[in-house]
Amino acid sequence: MNITKELRSLVVKINFFFELKSYGVCSWIARKFGVDISKVRLGFIYASFVTLGSPLLLYLPMAWILENKHLFKFQKRKSASIWEIYLD
Repeated sequence: MNITKELRSLVVKINFFFELKSYGVCSWIARKFGVDISKVRLGFIYASFVTLGSPLLLYLPMAWILENKHLFKFQKRKSASIWEIYLD
């Protein structure tokens, strides 16, 4: 009885982790293309079954990049106006 309670707790924790982290890729794609998120998730699932899981090779790096996107943000340089160039 205690084992099933611990197992159920573990399953809930794993599900919560995937809802927070992994589904972020599908929601990001849906927001960028203006598509319903459920269609993106279903498309990913169908593509995974048809291609024997090869979309995971794209999904996992995308999840890592989205998780660490602060490392990839570049600061925009302020472009100099014509007067700043002329006076220097």
